Amino acid sequence: MKKGLLLVNTGSPKTPTTADVKAYLKVFLSDQNVIEMPRWVWQPILRGFVLPLRSWRSATYYQRIWTRAGSPLVAYTQIMTANVQAELPDWDVRFAMSYSEPRIADQMQDMKDKGCDEINVLPMYPQYTQSTHKAIYDQADASGIEYQKIDNFYREPEYQRIMADKISQYIDKQEYDEVLFSYHGIPTAMVKHGDPYQKECEETTEGILSQIPAIKAISKTVYQSKFGPAPWLKPYLKNYLTEMIQMGKRRVLIVAPSFIVDGLETLEENGVQNYQTFKENGGDVFHLVEPLNGDKRFAKFLADLVMK
Repeated sequence: MKKGLLLVNTGSPKTPTTADVKAYLKVFLSDQNVIEMPRWVWQPILRGFVLPLRSWRSATYYQRIWTRAGSPLVAYTQIMTANVQAELPDWDVRFAMSYSEPRIADQMQDMKDKGCDEINVLPMYPQYTQSTHKAIYDQADASGIEYQKIDNFYREPEYQRIMADKISQYIDKQEYDEVLFSYHGIPTAMVKHGDPYQKECEETTEGILSQIPAIKAISKTVYQSKFGPAPWLKPYLKNYLTEMIQMGKRRVLIVAPSFIVDGLETLEENGVQNYQTFKENGGDVFHLVEPLNGDKRFAKFLADLVMK
């Protein structure tokens, strides 16, 4: 029996041009797992206001983070896939994207055609939420191919140890007034409808801090990447950074456990926009714990997780 593993991330525009960013956002923001508003209400807003106004602005952000290898999110996902493949030489390990190429259903079909009797789908997000996991599973279900799913892995002790060790590399060298655990936000309405994401984020913070209890007193869970006027999970990272300074706290370390690899949210939103906000308001030390990216220890963890 040949086994397959499909690592799935969100996706990226083909290029950082306004046209390609617009095409990507149109697909992404049309998914009702992401925007729950009825289509007949949302689509005119999306096409008439959001895409014309947001596409060019997002394109400028993508242009700032684009590399010779292309999109950092795609490039690091490729590296992660290669590292996991090295840990599972007898498996067929691939990656797919929810809203760009390669497509989930296409990869699953090709894996089946190449002789995979068992396909495992692993979303590249430690915590479950409708807007990531359910979106992936809906596409996997639509393929008509049987597969095994892994809903989350934030509880796994080895994942928590890996994250704690990365944080320790910073706190061993520098003192901070606060360590912020920043997660991608979701609308509060999703939580009210039963989405477990907020609870899993809070448990992620607790699990990592159990490995490094010395910083528990100065640690806090916050959320970032808010989109639209509806209320999202709070406190918002950007707002809290200014509140910190008003409280006399000018040295911050930010770790983003919901982001496995670098992308727009870590490189541009945190590395540029939130950095500027912090510095312009009088902050002194602003450090970011980089995501796992090409971490081989994490790749081994993923391989062990799937085997288990």
